[in-house]
Amino acid sequence: MWAGYGFRSELDSHPYIAKWLDIEVLSLRLIDERFYHLDTCFCPLSEGYLLYYPPAFDFYSNRLIEMRVPAYKRIVVEEPDAVNFACNAVNINSAIVMNKVSDSLKQRLADVSFQVIETPLTEFLKAGGAAKCLTLRVTEPVLDYVHANEPVESRTIQLQGHLLDAGIMNKALDLIVENGGSFRVLNFNLGIERQSTSAAEVRVSAPSHGVMEDIMSQLIDLGAVAPPQEACDTNIEVVTQAGVAPDDFYVTTIYPTEVRVNCEWVKVQNQRMDGAIVVGDSPEGATARCKLLRDLQVGDKAIVGVEGIRTSHKIESREKRPAKEFSFMGAGVSSERRVELVVEQIAWELRHIRDQGGKVVVTAGPVVIHTGGAQHLSRLIREGYVQALLGGNAIAVHDIEQALMGTSLGVDMQKGVPVSGGHRHHLKVINAIRRCGSIAQAVEKGVLTKGVMYECVKNNVPFSLAGSIRDDGPLPDTEMDLIKAQTDYARLLQGTDMILMLSSMLHSIGVGNMTPAGVKMVCVDINPAVVTKLSDRGSVESIGVVTDVGLFLSLLIQQLDKLTRPYPVI
Repeated sequence: MWAGYGFRSELDSHPYIAKWLDIEVLSLRLIDERFYHLDTCFCPLSEGYLLYYPPAFDFYSNRLIEMRVPAYKRIVVEEPDAVNFACNAVNINSAIVMNKVSDSLKQRLADVSFQVIETPLTEFLKAGGAAKCLTLRVTEPVLDYVHANEPVESRTIQLQGHLLDAGIMNKALDLIVENGGSFRVLNFNLGIERQSTSAAEVRVSAPSHGVMEDIMSQLIDLGAVAPPQEACDTNIEVVTQAGVAPDDFYVTTIYPTEVRVNCEWVKVQNQRMDGAIVVGDSPEGATARCKLLRDLQVGDKAIVGVEGIRTSHKIESREKRPAKEFSFMGAGVSSERRVELVVEQIAWELRHIRDQGGKVVVTAGPVVIHTGGAQHLSRLIREGYVQALLGGNAIAVHDIEQALMGTSLGVDMQKGVPVSGGHRHHLKVINAIRRCGSIAQAVEKGVLTKGVMYECVKNNVPFSLAGSIRDDGPLPDTEMDLIKAQTDYARLLQGTDMILMLSSMLHSIGVGNMTPAGVKMVCVDINPAVVTKLSDRGSVESIGVVTDVGLFLSLLIQQLDKLTRPYPVI
């Protein structure tokens, strides 16, 4: 039995139908409100043929139809016929009774030996039905070999926080429906005071286990958890092949995560995006930590499924934030007209972090050098605002090119014009550093006397250069083993309070994936697509600034110069 849900029918009814009639029920979700009942857009015909309108269904339902009905037996109805309820037809053997239909549909049905009998039913269409809605079939055969099947899965979740004013409740319910599920709110306790939080209990239903897992993974990202009595422990499977996780392993996000082990919540260590969670034992009790797939070892106990997992998000206060707080952070992309205001707030936060002994990491691309930002980034390093630098071969090469030869990509940085033979400058620079043995040795020998890399060496600021297939040389400091470079990036990112991402899309995205929620992130790029991609990761502590990175750094230095007083102690 094909059964619809979405507008006037509940998915939770389908298991009851399967049980009562002892029949397999296949659930199809309707997403076009014009087709509110299944028989308005879906008509099984004799000999296994099907007349239907695919846009009325979601992706999962269309895939289910395609898996069950061969392509040569699927007769797709176009929209003009669909809105005239061509699928609301009555089929008796080779005859199909329906409202007036197009000649093309009539011909396609005739090609597979069906005879169309047109009957004017326009008055009945006004009431929302056509031929099928005017009949009641009582001669459906009982198939002895088909028995009850209940693919519909239901789970109960709990949500807590500022569910209404933060939009969490709406997001959760929309997420369930948009991903093919159904819901019923079992309990809702509304916070009655300004700082009170609300709590809700919701039953979630999905047409299959796979759809349920997708829905639950996203609900967990919103902070949903199963009731304690339903999730004493997480599901665990042992890794049997090094570097390969069990099927259905839980994929981590940037948000702080806890898992149930021995009926207690255990905080996951080394939180990062796109990893697996491995649990273990220690003298202090159960442990849990994120591991990349490549780091999994045989015998590791990995969490599978979504039971007994919860994430926590920062709950914003209803109170107005202090005027000098890092208030622009809202996972947004700042337009050009607000650059100066945003830079002022970033400068204030940089000063705050430095004065409190915090850690700022910069990931930068060669555009920083090309746009004249090297002198400003060098000053940030020299004055203690930067505690680590992440980049690729290119930023170091062109920074040293500018320091030694006054050009970047062969362009004179003072006059802005190409220099004769300038296209060879970066290779000469690479050769000079390779002759010294490393960037640090070039500084020690007096070959390199200024620039970003020089300031890193002189001020003991660690840097990591990740290589790529396009690199010339490369510099001896560039790590060409990608796995080692990722590991080194992750090491330098530990304990970071803020990350400045300066015109380096790939390195910035890589750093973003390694960084847990709670770290302030500022992405600066002239291309809005880059900053939007970083903001879309979901962290409320990130912002994108669409502007020239050289201009941004210049404005940042100006704002820092204005902050003559130390950060006030609160």
